[in-house]
Amino acid sequence: MIVIKRFLTVLLVILLVNTAYSQEVIYAPYDKFDYRSDAYAVVGMCGGNLYTYIRNEEGSRLDAYNDSMVKVATVILDFFPQRIYQVRFIAYPDKMMVLYQALESNKVVQYAALLDANGLLINKPIEISSTKTGIFGATKNYYSSSYSDNKKSILIYTANDKGSSIEFAGKWLDENAKITNQCKLSFETDNVPEHGEVNVANDGTVYMAAYTPIGSENYADQYWLLKLKPGADKFEATELKMGDKFATSGYTRVDNVNNRVYFGGFYSNARNGNFDGFIYASYDINSGAFTSTRFIPFGNELIAEASRGQRRYTFDNFLVRQLIVKNDGGFVLISESHYVTQRSSYTPGFGYYSFYTPYMNSQVREYHYNEIMALAYDKDGVKEWNAFIPKQQYSQEDEGVFSSYALLNTGGTLAFLFNDFDPHHSRIQLATLSADGKKEVHGLAAEGIEVPDWLPRSAKQVAGRILLVPCFHKKQICFAKVKF
Repeated sequence: MIVIKRFLTVLLVILLVNTAYSQEVIYAPYDKFDYRSDAYAVVGMCGGNLYTYIRNEEGSRLDAYNDSMVKVATVILDFFPQRIYQVRFIAYPDKMMVLYQALESNKVVQYAALLDANGLLINKPIEISSTKTGIFGATKNYYSSSYSDNKKSILIYTANDKGSSIEFAGKWLDENAKITNQCKLSFETDNVPEHGEVNVANDGTVYMAAYTPIGSENYADQYWLLKLKPGADKFEATELKMGDKFATSGYTRVDNVNNRVYFGGFYSNARNGNFDGFIYASYDINSGAFTSTRFIPFGNELIAEASRGQRRYTFDNFLVRQLIVKNDGGFVLISESHYVTQRSSYTPGFGYYSFYTPYMNSQVREYHYNEIMALAYDKDGVKEWNAFIPKQQYSQEDEGVFSSYALLNTGGTLAFLFNDFDPHHSRIQLATLSADGKKEVHGLAAEGIEVPDWLPRSAKQVAGRILLVPCFHKKQICFAKVKF
């Protein structure tokens, strides 16, 4: 097999305080790929090899690469049904679990299968659950999944918002893909609730966000953290007192070390107003109560730094992307400015990345992914520092697949990898934030016309200092290994 390797030399980046590291980028060989019909995923590290997933007209497969991104094996996933709906991999040091939904006749079936370190099926796939589709076939993601930090508790669930209740059904799996618990229950309120993100603690306890949206902006005037232990028959609901404020763009994260659940997000003083500040809340797992809640207004200095002379509504497009818990009980809240617009196809804008053609309908969807904001808090909710990473990403009819960023957490530094593009060219940028909020931004200059377009949003951290990034070039796909 002829292997194409391309090494890029990039600028030095600060990855630990006062210590500089260079980045090495190695490309795997190209494979045929059609973005419109095929599927891909970064699986992770297993048995000393890096694994990726490809599904095309020839079927589904795993590709195994060694440390030099030489393809050492291809494993055909011939146990997959013909029509796959959703696929998710969980990589362990010596095995892999794959969760997938299949279309079978008029129903969607959720399966789980365990593979060994060589990607071979260990036992027959397990049918977790199934549900009938509507008359138009599968129109949504019927099952969702979440798993704990130690990957020993995996939850397969459905959560449906119906009237004044949230109907929830879940099954717990262990790391060997065996069902250990299951439940079917509901959470009811006097208003019309909706469910948010679902977190699973290392002991298998589920923490689900629930809130009641109100007004034209759908801000939340009530917010609960719903706790569900494996085998329990009802939620333990704890309300986060909002007072006269309204929450939006919230995010929760379990801290298994300090036995807390953190909530971070934005708030508004009016049901349809602009964002006015940040919310910080800490839920104590042992007592089952919120022990700290703070509403922190935007300071003038932060507003000036973020808006560059615009008004404070610049925060209104920010969405919380990650909440990283620190060992001392503090955390870093990361958000990104993102919004979607439409314009007439008769007066389209022009982005470097675009799937727009004149034969499409009269409206063109435009995707905007702009600056990144990071805020660090200590364990008591006191802000330690803030940082903004500038970027402007505009594309058309591509679902923003080339936009946003990849995040690598070394434990001491956060590294953000993203495309920096305008209508004429694109380049790769790397920004780092040290433990005290010091920012460094460097360009990564790709050489030659055959260098592919990177998809940082689909990247995955597969080791302490390694990112694996999917890349497109014409009707081909490859994967770039970035070693810090």
